[in-house]
Amino acid sequence: MATFGTLSDRLTETFRNLRTKGKLTPADVDGTVREIRRALLDADVALPVVKDFTAKVRERALGDEVNKALNPAQQVVQIVNEELIAILGGQQRRLQFAKTAPTVIMLAGLQGSGKTTFAGKLAKQLEKDGHTPLLVACDLQRPNAVNQLQVVAQQAGAAIYAPEPGNGVGNPVKVAKDGVDYARQKQHDVVIIDTAGRLGVDAELMKQASDIRKATDPDEVLFVIDAMIGQDAVNTARAFQDGVDFTGVVLSKLDGDARGGAALSVASVTGRPIIFASTGEGLDDLEAFHPDRMASRILDLGDILTLIEQAQQAFDEEEARKVAEKLATEQFTLEDFLEQLQQMKKMGSMKKMLGMLPGMGQMKQQLENFDDREIDRTEAIIRSMTPGERRNPKVLNGSRRLRIARGSGMTVTDVNQLVQRFDQAAKMMKTVARGGVPSIPGVGSLGGKPGASAKRGNKQKSKSGSRSGNPAKRAAENAGLAAATQGAPAGSGSGFGLGAGAGQQPTEADLAEIQKLFGKA
Repeated sequence: MATFGTLSDRLTETFRNLRTKGKLTPADVDGTVREIRRALLDADVALPVVKDFTAKVRERALGDEVNKALNPAQQVVQIVNEELIAILGGQQRRLQFAKTAPTVIMLAGLQGSGKTTFAGKLAKQLEKDGHTPLLVACDLQRPNAVNQLQVVAQQAGAAIYAPEPGNGVGNPVKVAKDGVDYARQKQHDVVIIDTAGRLGVDAELMKQASDIRKATDPDEVLFVIDAMIGQDAVNTARAFQDGVDFTGVVLSKLDGDARGGAALSVASVTGRPIIFASTGEGLDDLEAFHPDRMASRILDLGDILTLIEQAQQAFDEEEARKVAEKLATEQFTLEDFLEQLQQMKKMGSMKKMLGMLPGMGQMKQQLENFDDREIDRTEAIIRSMTPGERRNPKVLNGSRRLRIARGSGMTVTDVNQLVQRFDQAAKMMKTVARGGVPSIPGVGSLGGKPGASAKRGNKQKSKSGSRSGNPAKRAAENAGLAAATQGAPAGSGSGFGLGAGAGQQPTEADLAEIQKLFGKA
């Protein structure tokens, strides 16, 4: 995650130095804690949070749990991970729904923090979960705020209640109260109230938000905070907590390049849990906040659980079963490959997904160079083919490939590379589907049943060897085949079609001919 990039790098480097030590002395622990403190302060984490965090880490790192550990460095990493989870809120907290509908969710925060966009994201997520949300436009202060919410609601496929035009016209408290009544009439089970923000905390903002809360008695008051504003986020959160109070926090713009101090400070300072994290501009870029998973990301330990959940949402189980059957019967085509690409795109950015894998922080440069548009280019090439060409790529001659390249805006080389990669991937997948072990080009087979290839090699033994009429040439070719197979298991082969075990040992007469070639009697 970009927001914690610098902090993650600093902590990873600190722990890398620890792993070279078999036993940790108090001086080692103090040096590690000092580096952690600097990293947190550089990340703009609130000073009280840093002091409390490092004190707990130091106390535990000098305790018996590290002294008695087989690997003290890993034990320290575990301690830092547990303390990070604690300052991020400990356990995950979900939205609390009312026993009697509608559930009222009020959004609060400064102008520009992302409240309106979050309202659309939340509405779309609730729609997926089977709810019927209603957006209520109570931001009547900011120019075109009502219009923006209408556009967002349309994109999210959610209903909206906006009786006032906004731009300074209308009573937001009355609109909020009427909106809840309208939801009851139309049987909407969730009401999301988008309130006005200001460029800074002021008395008028607090009074208006407080009046809306009293009029609607919301079940949840979510404070939307911009993760990029640093230390000021803590002061803003405290001001809203004193003036309006809130039940949960939403971190927006976590995909930015800020230092992430707000995320590590706000939950600890306010005592309110972080419920959602907004990780992009799209309406699907919203994640439930898991303190343990976020701590793992910061420490470059990956976030496999979130990756699995996203895959489960994007991939259709029935389609996956059909693809497995096609692989088993060797009927996997470019049309099936195109469908798989489209399902992968539903999961979002490939760069973001790769970043959830453990240890990917050490490959930051490669991730930065990864181009998500490569999938779009591949899709364009396949879409430029006819249905017959997709089902049988073997018919792709030179003129067809030229036509496909022009139709997709790519080059013939790009088309050739795609077909070649697909052929290799299809062969590997078919081998796996049949229960075999694939052969990687240039590497050979990754394994196999012992003896199975030896039988095949014995059958081919009589057919192998050079048939050249020149004795010297025949001996040289046979020697080359023998050298290629010597010391390798039968059937190991290479990925380029030169199977092992195809040659036979040269005869004494052949060896004599080789000696003559090199001038030896």
